[in-house]
Amino acid sequence: MSSSLPQQVDVAIIGGGIIGISTAWALSRAGQRVAVFEKGVLAGEQSSRNWGWIRSIGRDPAELPLAHRANSLWREIQQQVNVGYRQIGLAYLGENATDQAGLQTWLDSAREHPTGAHLLTGEAVRQILAEPSTRPWTSALHSAEDGVAEPHLATAGIAHLARAAGCQIFEQCAVRGLDTASGRTAGVITEFGRVAADRVVLAGGAWSRLLCGNTGIFLPQLKVHGSALRTTSFPCGLDLAVNGKEFTCRPRADGGYTVSKLAASVADVTPDSIRLLRHFFPAWMAQRQNLNIRFGRRFFEELFTPTRFPLDRPTPFEKNRTLDPGPNTHSVFAALRQLQRAFPVFAGAQVVQAWGGMMDVTPDALPVISAVDSLPGFFIGTGFSGHGFGIGPAAGELLAQLVQGIAPTVGHHAFRLSRFRV
Repeated sequence: MSSSLPQQVDVAIIGGGIIGISTAWALSRAGQRVAVFEKGVLAGEQSSRNWGWIRSIGRDPAELPLAHRANSLWREIQQQVNVGYRQIGLAYLGENATDQAGLQTWLDSAREHPTGAHLLTGEAVRQILAEPSTRPWTSALHSAEDGVAEPHLATAGIAHLARAAGCQIFEQCAVRGLDTASGRTAGVITEFGRVAADRVVLAGGAWSRLLCGNTGIFLPQLKVHGSALRTTSFPCGLDLAVNGKEFTCRPRADGGYTVSKLAASVADVTPDSIRLLRHFFPAWMAQRQNLNIRFGRRFFEELFTPTRFPLDRPTPFEKNRTLDPGPNTHSVFAALRQLQRAFPVFAGAQVVQAWGGMMDVTPDALPVISAVDSLPGFFIGTGFSGHGFGIGPAAGELLAQLVQGIAPTVGHHAFRLSRFRV
């Protein structure tokens, strides 16, 4: 491997998930010499384990310009390579006045941004669902512009486009840390040697805090364990992605459905949970109905993971190349049962697979897409808090603009790293 590594590139990218690969594609198209280094395999973690939603509705207003741009980019990508993208629409359902008021509140908060979302009531709700339901759905926040893609195809497809534009991608090649000189970025130290680069992008997902910490950069980020399942293919008229409160589902390209729910997430108590308590406590309280706190084995696994380590010997990135936590089967099977009760057509659906993954979350649930002020030449794209897949191509484009010193085409002030204080 060492003989095949480039001696120097314009931009080195740490992490081969959808954010890193989308950034690589944007930079390579702009004529930059780019190399991506992935310690495991492309999209081995959350980028292939998410729900596959491409949504604008329900997002923080700060993310809506990215979501709008991402919808255009997904269409462009699908025209060049099959990533399973379909613009099938997405709906958040309500069944009482309180639900409807909550949906309206979000719609009011998003009025400054183009979303294509509308609040539907009565017969209009039944028309978009197109399947009989036992639940009295009286309202729906619906966007016909939203859609889905297949996570197991998406990152690989964008990587194909990046390679065609000249990008080099190295799997099973962990970056141990940054090389610096004269107070700025000078390259990366991989397990197979040094690669010079005056600009480095960290898109390491759940691993980003560990690398930042070893570099002396404060990044308040924790891991949240998410789960989902998929069903066998079966005939069903529900052809849009749906959030029904106790369940979510979306049609897959293989004819089955991916099923989960917001409350399927588990936050394991870890040493970082204690270190970052004052940063995350307000978020935990606000999301306590959708988040399960658990103390167990992960606390001790992370307790004995070094937070400071030399770069001339194997690091934690090589010792555990893929986070594979397994599913929270209790939650996702409960979601399937709720879906079956709400839509009897799902009664015959059989489970093919259930899985888990680790989401990288920040205290305000907004990503970090930012230059690092304390280390010129270093940029971070992480902390997407479980909703990075849908905006991945647009986040990569934004990162590429920051790396090149180009005026961003979408607002990025809310994503700056400097919003967090030690």
